[in-house]
Amino acid sequence: MLLRWGGESLIGKVFAHILNYCYPSTFSGLETPQKRLFYLMGKLFRLTTIRERRVLTPVGWVTLSMAFGFVLVLIILFVHPFLAPTKPVGGDVLVVDVLNWFSDYDLKKVKEQFEKGRYKLLITVGKKYGVGHPLAHYKSVADGAALRLYAQGVLPGKIIAVPITVYPRTDRTYYKALVVKKRLDKMGFIQASIDVASIGVHARRSWVLFKKAFPLIDVGVISIRPNSYDTSRWWLYSAGVRNVISESIAYIYARFIFSPPIK
Repeated sequence: MLLRWGGESLIGKVFAHILNYCYPSTFSGLETPQKRLFYLMGKLFRLTTIRERRVLTPVGWVTLSMAFGFVLVLIILFVHPFLAPTKPVGGDVLVVDVLNWFSDYDLKKVKEQFEKGRYKLLITVGKKYGVGHPLAHYKSVADGAALRLYAQGVLPGKIIAVPITVYPRTDRTYYKALVVKKRLDKMGFIQASIDVASIGVHARRSWVLFKKAFPLIDVGVISIRPNSYDTSRWWLYSAGVRNVISESIAYIYARFIFSPPIK
């Protein structure tokens, strides 16, 4: 009986009529219950299938290429200004986020911003030089920048160097912001608004991380235009391409992934 249920048995006929009733278009042209059953089994257990898919036409490819090119041009034109903003809040303190080294040109621009903004205090913050470093006589990047700003005419009482003795491997900019905050709190500048100055496309990342470290006060940013490449045509210079790509990745991390540790 089990071998004949798809053929002449009553159960097979009933099953075939049910399939024909539920799926009339699928089984049209299959006259006998056996053919209908074999057709259904083939549908259930086949290993391959044929499917339709939509592909781009030549016009579609051209349109897609033009859209991609348009987006790419927008990124090239606007990514550098986005990463290098200048939006000071007119704070009481100008904090200079010193990277590995500030050139005389960079420090001249810092001095101009300090005098223009009429800040009460200028703080340089940076890592300590290791033993044997060519600039070890400065002790730290922050001390070196401060001494050279003295030489350019900034009054000694207006500038403070904040060296980072133990420089972490990760989240260094945020760590520098915390050290500056601790120093300002110790000096009584607890509610003082600040402007953060940094070189080129590093400015926005510094801004984001300093705002995370100073959540209760206004924090502005000043981007010092680098003179190592033309910022309006940065994609033509290796330094420009390298800086934009690395800082874009670092900004995405700082903005969307990094979270200040819970104290």
